[in-house]
Amino acid sequence: MTKYFRITTCVCLFAMTSLACARLHAQAKARDKIKASAIKVEMIQSDEIKLPAEFQVALYENLIQQLGKKASFLHVYRDGDRDATNVPNLVVLHTTVSGFKKGSEEMRQVTTVAGATSITIHCRFTSADGKVVLEKDVNGDVRFFGDNLKATYDFAKKASAVVRENFSTTGTS
Repeated sequence: MTKYFRITTCVCLFAMTSLACARLHAQAKARDKIKASAIKVEMIQSDEIKLPAEFQVALYENLIQQLGKKASFLHVYRDGDRDATNVPNLVVLHTTVSGFKKGSEEMRQVTTVAGATSITIHCRFTSADGKVVLEKDVNGDVRFFGDNLKATYDFAKKASAVVRENFSTTGTS
């Protein structure tokens, strides 16, 4: 009976310790997030890489839409929005296309190993005064089914996830 009691006690202590460590880790991670009340998304730049106009527009619109849905900012401002000038704790997202490979929808339908469309975008988050707070490359791709513009949606989802992981709202706008 005492052996059973010892084993049960050890298992309970181990479970409680594991849960406590996980909670402390989550709290520490939440403290490391960058505080921001709103985000302003600048137009996507593609100076060095030739990007079709429909991709550039789809990238921007999907990014705005995903940040509005998934990120916890009070406001998502577009490039040129004058309302963003006096917002406290504003983060500005500058994006530059650093890689693009237009695939083939027909090839993707025939085989799963060819025809992928991929896009790599360098995301630079700055404060309103221009100080860089985070830089990260984000990839978007479509490998199996779907049109080529689905890579822009994939990028927007991944960029929104980067924002959720690294920023927390301050609650003021």
